[in-house]
Amino acid sequence: MEAFEHIAFAMDVSSLKDACKYEAMLGPYVGAFKVGLELFISCGGIPRIEKPVILDLKLHDIPETVARAVKAGGDKGAQFMTLHVQQRKTLEEAVKAAEEFKMKLLGVTVLTSMNDDDCQDLGYVPLQPSTRAFTLAQFGHDCGLRGFVCSPQEVSKLKAAFPDSFFLVPGVRPAGSDAGDQKRVGTPAQAVKDGADLIVVGRPIRDAADPIAAAKAIADEIEAG
Repeated sequence: MEAFEHIAFAMDVSSLKDACKYEAMLGPYVGAFKVGLELFISCGGIPRIEKPVILDLKLHDIPETVARAVKAGGDKGAQFMTLHVQQRKTLEEAVKAAEEFKMKLLGVTVLTSMNDDDCQDLGYVPLQPSTRAFTLAQFGHDCGLRGFVCSPQEVSKLKAAFPDSFFLVPGVRPAGSDAGDQKRVGTPAQAVKDGADLIVVGRPIRDAADPIAAAKAIADEIEAG
């Protein structure tokens, strides 16, 4: 696998025009594109993209609603979809719905913007994000999920425990970059070394003076790591 194929560019833009601009610009330099809430709501769907698309809506609802949403995403051509690790019946029905499309579902464990204090505020048990992420991944795996979203700080442990699973890792920042609102972060090279199949990179590429050069530098960092 080429180093650049580990990079999923987060299309955090609000117009189809901007999405098409970044796809044309970065298509040769990344392995996938992530379509999140901002772009999905702005465009009313998924832009037509040649590379694999991660539809990142973090579904969390009753079983039938989630299963129907998974089917809708499959109909639109998403190769990956994210959903929160939740009720057993919801996960099992979502996994079944995804099979028709050979889609990989990715169970969200603990958001990378959260730390111990945030978990304590919400009364989570266990309180530590790393322990909670493992607990959720274990439950999700038992329900049939074979893909997860976790921070760089958890991916090594989760990959070792669930080697048959695919890992999407946000909260990735090139060495020396501003972490922004992310709290549990890591570098591209370390995340891939620890088991990330795809790393999510948005602002460090999108906001760079030269997005292509930024993407290439991240690929080089992965290669050197």
